Amino acid sequence: LRYFSLIPQKIIELPTPTLEDKETCSSRVKVQQSNNKKMAKKLHPHALVIPCPYQGHINPAIHLSLKLASKGFIITFINTQFIHSQITKAHSPSSSEPGPRPGLKNIFSKACESGLDIRYLTISDGFPLEFDRNMNSLPFLEGLINGFSNHVDKLVGELVKEGCVDPINCLIADTFLVWPSIIAKKYEIVHVSFFTEPALVFALYYHLDLLEENGHSGSHENRQDIVDYIPGVKSIKSSDLPSLFQNSVVHQLIYKAFQDVRKADIIIANTVQELELETITSIQEKHKFYAIGPIVSANFTELPISSSLWSEHDCTQWLDAKPRGSVLYVSFGSVALVNKEDILELAHGLMLSEVNFIWVLRFNVLGQDENDILPIGYKEKVKDRGLIVPWCNQTRVISHSTVGGFLSHCGWNSVVESIWCGVPLICSPLVTDQLANRKLVVYDWKVGINLRDEESITREEVRDKIKYLMNEEISSNLRKNVAQVKQTFHNTLATNGSSNVNFNKFVEELKMKISLA
Repeated sequence: LRYFSLIPQKIIELPTPTLEDKETCSSRVKVQQSNNKKMAKKLHPHALVIPCPYQGHINPAIHLSLKLASKGFIITFINTQFIHSQITKAHSPSSSEPGPRPGLKNIFSKACESGLDIRYLTISDGFPLEFDRNMNSLPFLEGLINGFSNHVDKLVGELVKEGCVDPINCLIADTFLVWPSIIAKKYEIVHVSFFTEPALVFALYYHLDLLEENGHSGSHENRQDIVDYIPGVKSIKSSDLPSLFQNSVVHQLIYKAFQDVRKADIIIANTVQELELETITSIQEKHKFYAIGPIVSANFTELPISSSLWSEHDCTQWLDAKPRGSVLYVSFGSVALVNKEDILELAHGLMLSEVNFIWVLRFNVLGQDENDILPIGYKEKVKDRGLIVPWCNQTRVISHSTVGGFLSHCGWNSVVESIWCGVPLICSPLVTDQLANRKLVVYDWKVGINLRDEESITREEVRDKIKYLMNEEISSNLRKNVAQVKQTFHNTLATNGSSNVNFNKFVEELKMKISLA
């Protein structure tokens, strides 16, 4: 073939391109296409966010998604179909009425109206919707370990396709999911592991092998010896170690999850650098680890996202009628199970304390549906000063000026929210990270007191601890401490605060890794 360029009154014959010329041209096209992809990644980093399917993990993942979207990220947020059905039911106008309910297509719809690009998808967790995940918690965990990844794998495969608009280039997955690094490697995308708990708990789980070697991975009942060999953890009582290790299924999950996290490109955690400096520094010797907490909404009490798994009782009017700082809030979170004896002792202790209280008593707090778990006539006896509800908006309650204390199971979200509002805690940890969280609250930061000095609680102990906490004069040192830690929380999210600086560093590093992937 001949190529010609016509110029008035002259014909210039161009040389025939050789095979080498054609290969050079093709190479240039490929380079240009590659450069275009890299430029698209720089302009539109697109993160797939997958939380563990529990309320306490979903909420921080939502806050994180909003923060990243505000930095220009496209977010695709994944909930399981079961979680989505629970949210839809909880936010239906009349969830108790039979018949179809209006669909909640995107829980981020209000955030999207403000200009954020947050997409929302649901996938199966491998179990039918009617499967009782609370009563069958261990089989459900086994499913998360062994089967859930197949559904995620299929979805990610669709979202990274060559022809896909705004393909996924980053996977931000809950640390407790055991397979993210495998999927990230398969599809050549960046893997960020999101740890929703404090660095202390991360360090303990990370060094499970050391705990096993020293005989501290089994039951810790009645043990008082000190664990002082975990890197970054000066010392911790064996009774404050997470209780997960004595269960084979949960042990398997922790072991696999913390093998997987070692392969993550970046680890982020919902904690504060100033409050866990030694532990965080130790972790950073091995990994890119950013403390970006507390991860809370800019508007703390009015999150524009529908995320609660149960209908929320509005306690505002009841609280408005009580004196400032006079109400004790009592809640054991969204998952923890409490035995009936403890419920009864707690009920009597609340009555004997003579303080005002709101008690969140979940329908499945015993692990089964049981309507009459309180003493006969109890609600009538405490009706003037006690409000018992199945669920409520926790942040709205503890931020109310009439709330002066929080009796908690010490789930990390509850700890963070309580400190954020300057509310001291009574700690009654039950399982998992809650025991280690208590160490931070009671012994390290001194913003709370311990309720469970023994394996079981008594009504007299409940009464005495409540009276101590709710007497502002007697508990004045405790309140000064919580005010100081609250200020640290707020300062760390200021422009030059450590968590804000860390978050911006994390975003820049993530964008760089995406552009190089």
